[in-house]
Amino acid sequence: MAISTLDIKLLWGRAAGSCSKPGCNEDLTRCAEQGRDYIIGEMAHVIAQAKEGPRGDGVGGDDSYDNLVLLCPTHHREVDKAPAGEFPASVLREWKAQREDRVRRLGEEERFENFDELRRLTSLLLAENHVTWKELGPQSEVAQRSPASNAFDLWQLRRMDKILPNNRRIMNVVRANIGLLNKEQSIAFAEFANHAESYEAHVYDRKDHYPQFPAGFGDAFG
Repeated sequence: MAISTLDIKLLWGRAAGSCSKPGCNEDLTRCAEQGRDYIIGEMAHVIAQAKEGPRGDGVGGDDSYDNLVLLCPTHHREVDKAPAGEFPASVLREWKAQREDRVRRLGEEERFENFDELRRLTSLLLAENHVTWKELGPQSEVAQRSPASNAFDLWQLRRMDKILPNNRRIMNVVRANIGLLNKEQSIAFAEFANHAESYEAHVYDRKDHYPQFPAGFGDAFG
């Protein structure tokens, strides 16, 4: 059974496209000439599909999200070639949980003295998202000029390893500094949070409709 599109998106998005082994965090994409990024990340099985494979335990595992962990090639080889018992399934699951928790909590511990400092960070993250959308999104020049190019694949990847983590960091860091906001800024943030959380659900499992990016948030925080 092949890994489903939803499980691939969840695995890449929740790990923000980086190796899950603690201390590694390697970015699992590479940029080649002519801007054609390529993927080096590997979706490793916690319990091997083959009964006799690494951590197979005579039973074997499936291709579900729960049985996969995102690793760089080096650490994928390490955990699969190490002596039996060196990297048990419980360790790989803990790596995955720690990585996903770290991504989910991005920005929670960042504190600022005033709103201008907070805005400088949110402005940078919003700019990164905008450039990603402008260069690779459905309305980008490359997507319009060359529909058969790999721009769509890159857009899918960048939404998961750039835009979603940036959105999560913005939500967390603003909540951590909520006392710096006035009423209008608080309303603008609430609208952004509604958009960001709905957009994340859309990226993982396409929705017919979700709240668009609120212009008021860009004006206040961009």
